[in-house]
Amino acid sequence: MHIIIMNLILKLSAILLVLLSLISSCKKKEASTEQSGDTPTETYTNPLLQTGARPWATYHNGNYYYLQDSDDKIILWQTQDITDLKNAPSKEVWIPKDKNNSFHIWGPELHRIDNKWYIYFAADDGNTDNHQIYVIENTSENPFDGEFIMKGRVKTDKDNNWAILPSVFSHNGGLYMIWSGWQKRRIEAETQCIYIARMENPWTLASDRILISKPEYEWERQWINPDGSKTGYPIYVNEDPHYFHTKNKDKVLIYYSASGTWTPYYSVGMLYADANSDLLNPLSWTKSEKPVFVQNPENQVFGTGSPCFVPSPDQQEIYFLYQARAIDKEPYGSLPSGDMDTRSPRLQKMEWGDDGFPVLGEALSEIEKIKKPSGTK
Repeated sequence: MHIIIMNLILKLSAILLVLLSLISSCKKKEASTEQSGDTPTETYTNPLLQTGARPWATYHNGNYYYLQDSDDKIILWQTQDITDLKNAPSKEVWIPKDKNNSFHIWGPELHRIDNKWYIYFAADDGNTDNHQIYVIENTSENPFDGEFIMKGRVKTDKDNNWAILPSVFSHNGGLYMIWSGWQKRRIEAETQCIYIARMENPWTLASDRILISKPEYEWERQWINPDGSKTGYPIYVNEDPHYFHTKNKDKVLIYYSASGTWTPYYSVGMLYADANSDLLNPLSWTKSEKPVFVQNPENQVFGTGSPCFVPSPDQQEIYFLYQARAIDKEPYGSLPSGDMDTRSPRLQKMEWGDDGFPVLGEALSEIEKIKKPSGTK
């Protein structure tokens, strides 16, 4: 009898050891998975990529399509999770062949118009003073498929003034383009203004350019860093305009970036007009007297600008992409080439104010855990 009991105890002990071994193995695997980042998480942290200026994204058929500055080519990312860009597939969708538009490719934006894809961007011939606006077209349902072809340069005015960072939007049956440009060629100082024009088609303007904003407030005219470092001549900036709207869409909003991007003072301003007004009438537009999104030194976020708005996958929330830096200025010599550019793409949730205007809040730190957009898989 004692022998039988002893055998049972030995068998139970062996089974227990196997179970403990399996539990230990599972825990180690679970810990390893968590450390490697394979375990799905409901939060993310900024930045989305280590580097990347002028981020832009749009949402279509379950995917986000993302672009950013890349100097001599255009690269497109595709992902179902906008917070996981670092693991998203990407491809080169445009490598220029014409020397007139082969350099300093800035601010590419992807737009779906009349069931075709268009990418708008600014480029030059190697001299940044010769920046102009170009557009390429893809007829495929998915912009990752097919081929983009050059539709041409968008001529913004008869004098071919400097023009950069175009964006387009549809409103009340019309197609509009907004961009940053010079009133006249720079002599001793550079002044970048915001223009709007109606479009005849996605590659041709149907009206004269109309100036709706120029740098006038102190927060729009900062070009000298806190330590005194500066560009070779004064540069006053209104640039990178993006369309949005109030909650009930009774007002058209244009967000833009102001002051030098190489300074910590780069910030976001806003223009607004009644939805039923004449958008080509400068008097229709009102400018916010103060910036609506600024640097946050406490969180070590500087040079905030270039906002772009995207929905959550379930369309229940709105987030905005923007660029910022973790240091208070660009390293000396990094502009205009961008070789040492420290800007990176950030994302955070937008809220609606009681007046129906968006509330962008404060720039969050890189250690802040942010809840992913609702509906993210």
